Amino acid sequence: MKTTEIQELIKFVAKAGVSEVEIQDKDFKIIIKTNSGKKSETQTIIQATPAAMPIQAIAPVAQPVAVSAPTQAEITKPAAASNDAKYVTIKSPMIGTFYRKSGPDKPNFVNVGDDVSSKSVVCIIEAMKLFNEIEAETAGKIVKVLVDDGSPVEYDQPLFLVDPA
Repeated sequence: MKTTEIQELIKFVAKAGVSEVEIQDKDFKIIIKTNSGKKSETQTIIQATPAAMPIQAIAPVAQPVAVSAPTQAEITKPAAASNDAKYVTIKSPMIGTFYRKSGPDKPNFVNVGDDVSSKSVVCIIEAMKLFNEIEAETAGKIVKVLVDDGSPVEYDQPLFLVDPA
């Protein structure tokens, strides 16, 4: 794995808000850990087998690298505090790809202004070729769709705002 690829991976993990990622191949092992406190720091540990890399390359790579990770406020867009505070947020229960409809020629599950019940399907999240239906879990009216159709979503990322009934 090239140094630039490792740096891009560190940046991606820091932006995604994931607490720990471990990648292992037969020649190397990368562990990236992020603290989720206010003073965030990403620590990367890279271990390489001696047969895979020359000794000169192992020494500088094996040292932990500290990268500043974004705070939770930077990850989630600041909402209009007075207006959005009264709404219930439907969040993603998993990492995957967000879809508003079950197929290209099908209508959206919900649109802004639609009434939903606690068992209403509001979207689908595709994860590892499995399509998971996401339910509203609260009754009310859809006020805002926060994610574009076909976009990747992270765990606990806000998807919809619902005005509870």
